Amino acid sequence: MPSPESGQNPSLSASAVPARSVAAHLLLGASLVLIAFNLRPLFSSLSVLLPEIIQATPLTSAGAGYLTTLPVLCLGLFAPVAPRLSQRIGPERCLLLVLLLLAIGTGLRGMGGLYGLFAGSALAGAAIATGNVLLPSVVKRDFPQRAALMTGLYTMALCGGAAFGAALTLPIAHYFNDAWRLGLAIWGLPAAVVFFMWAPQSLRSKAPSRHIRYSVRGLSRDPLAWQVSLFMGLQSALAYCVMGWMAPILRARGLDGVHAGFMTSVSVMLQVATCLLVPALAVRLRDQRMLNAALALIASAALIGLLFAPVSTLWFWAVIQGVGQGGLFAMAMTVIVLRSPDSHVAAHLSGMAQGIGYVLAASGPLLVGILHSATGSFEATVWVFAAVGLATAFNGWGAGRSALVKARSVSQDNTPVSGA
Repeated sequence: MPSPESGQNPSLSASAVPARSVAAHLLLGASLVLIAFNLRPLFSSLSVLLPEIIQATPLTSAGAGYLTTLPVLCLGLFAPVAPRLSQRIGPERCLLLVLLLLAIGTGLRGMGGLYGLFAGSALAGAAIATGNVLLPSVVKRDFPQRAALMTGLYTMALCGGAAFGAALTLPIAHYFNDAWRLGLAIWGLPAAVVFFMWAPQSLRSKAPSRHIRYSVRGLSRDPLAWQVSLFMGLQSALAYCVMGWMAPILRARGLDGVHAGFMTSVSVMLQVATCLLVPALAVRLRDQRMLNAALALIASAALIGLLFAPVSTLWFWAVIQGVGQGGLFAMAMTVIVLRSPDSHVAAHLSGMAQGIGYVLAASGPLLVGILHSATGSFEATVWVFAAVGLATAFNGWGAGRSALVKARSVSQDNTPVSGA
């Protein structure tokens, strides 16, 4: 079985890690966690303000679907660019660029009118795509003895950022006389603060050194690799339906905006627990087929419960959805490692899964918006949640098989890499 470190980017070799004092190491860890925190408020902050934005602008429900889909689509389109950019300027400078573009894009959503909403979302989505790919690799490179702890903190920060965005955006907008623009733009401030915190560390880092490059052959022709990628994409489609539309669905059920945002926030925060617990359980199982399928069905069934169950039970379904969705996300990341024969294949499988997966994931929130626009209610979206849930379970069953993808790592001189 591959080690938990096998998913690291081959361009981030252990030899590239500079010696650091304990204080510098702690500062580095805190900075990476804060960067992770900033990678999710973009999605959840928009969700809770969608009704106000639709009312105040010419944006329709279908247009809102396109708006929530755009940054998710960018996650898939720009993920393959991140490793190449990292090789040119170094991962630390890449993350500095991520924070700069994220702060500008997030701020632009609240200051550029309708066009600014779309342009800012695309710019910030491209930045988040790069951060998604590079941050885990940097964590695993610089914390080889604490990778599990740092991965847990990184995951908690991701969920925490989404939860804070859902819980605080509407109260902030209300405090400033229902200024929805400010409610969106204000999330550029944390990214700007972390930019100035990260700048001295990133600019002190050395330029990437030349190293042996590897290629991976046979990955795109392997059925298991495609099942892993589809599992990643389909679970992400459910996740971004939650971040993009859970709060509007709850408001349509009769909850006020603050209550709906708080419930969404709690549901997202509950994902932290399963993100930490499920991988430890998964590696002890003979295979992960049943676990993957069960989590997919739980997450989709809970979304359907939020649509049709009595209002008095909505908290129950929000909790169940958070548990199922958090487990799905953790398993999508875990099977990339478990299905890879070496670290180089794992890195390429991760890129394939994120590139294909996030493009596929964009269809989820888009279909929800289109159906709501066409029907005037969210009830028709039950077919989206049911179909995506079943497809996730099917591919999760395949991705959970106790097998390895049939791909191999080859160095520049076409020599197969053994024991990589």
